[in-house]
Amino acid sequence: MDIGVGLPATLPGVPARELLTWATTAERLGFARLGVLDRLVYTSHEPLVALAGAAAVTERIGLATTILVAACRTDVALLAKQLAAVHDLSAGRLVVGVAAGGREDDFAMAGASFRDRGRRLDENLARIRRVWADERLVPPLPAGPPPIVVGGHSPAAMRRAARHGDGWIMGGGSAHAYPELVARMRDAWTSAGRPGAPRMMAIAYTALGPGARDRAERYLRDYYAGTGPYRDRVVRGLLTDEKAVDAMVRDHAAAGCDELIFFPCVPDLGQLELLAEVTG
Repeated sequence: MDIGVGLPATLPGVPARELLTWATTAERLGFARLGVLDRLVYTSHEPLVALAGAAAVTERIGLATTILVAACRTDVALLAKQLAAVHDLSAGRLVVGVAAGGREDDFAMAGASFRDRGRRLDENLARIRRVWADERLVPPLPAGPPPIVVGGHSPAAMRRAARHGDGWIMGGGSAHAYPELVARMRDAWTSAGRPGAPRMMAIAYTALGPGARDRAERYLRDYYAGTGPYRDRVVRGLLTDEKAVDAMVRDHAAAGCDELIFFPCVPDLGQLELLAEVTG
């Protein structure tokens, strides 16, 4: 199982240039991928711009949107071109993670409908693939189009991943449900008549070292404000010591996860060093 780390693009007070240092440090430490979160109504760096910057200063490490709220993006052709550009700029290192999203304020700010977001995500994913295949809109991609993984736990999300995606990704929170969700995703994949096996990914939140837990919990409660019980589940799932990180790695690998991305919730490069020691 590959291990990645998140860029601190949503952590308050992180200068944009530090994202680039974070990216090069993660690559030097041997992590497999850099992930980014996506919010519109939050003080954060735009995820695709952050990934483009990371692509420009790195050579090997993979990139991923984990996840992009694609149903919130009203100009789907433009979004498809932006994703293709990041994939091309990085020489084929991008994985596109998407989900329907769950925060009504993001949709209101974008001028997008919240109520029918699942249906529109289905439509958007089909359109994104059409744009990628249209050489009038996107230059030929030497590495081919980026793979798509779809997030969400509902039966509709599983069907969406099997119909439109190359795999599935689980958001942050408790790891106990992961094996069951992997089994459900594989069943949906088989029912959709898809050959082979879906790519399985997951993210988790970490805060290692003295004093890190309190800072991380404040951030997560703020970032996930308004999401009700989900916020509490994410906070409870925060990994704050080496044993918890090691257990998460072992449990996800045993459940069939192909790639696990840890998001440090404290914007300190020392968090990368600590994670590398535990996971390397």
